[in-house]
Amino acid sequence: MSADALKRLKTVEGHLRGVIRMVEEDAYCIDVIRQIQAVEAALSKVSTQILESHLNSCVITAVQGSDKKERQRVLKEITEVFEMSNKI
Repeated sequence: MSADALKRLKTVEGHLRGVIRMVEEDAYCIDVIRQIQAVEAALSKVSTQILESHLNSCVITAVQGSDKKERQRVLKEITEVFEMSNKI
């Protein structure tokens, strides 16, 4: 995982702590929702970044390799990731 992804995740962690504090302090509901949406958007961006890195490394290596089962496994993982993202 890249240093940028880790930095982004630590930033999200800080924002999430802020949301928790807002709830503890009984902040205005719409303000809390907006902050939650910001956290979700930031997580989505990190997820996309990590997926792109995975596609450009692990998946390319597996697809170019000679192991058919490994190719199928990696492609199945990608399909499962997209299926899970549609359920959320």
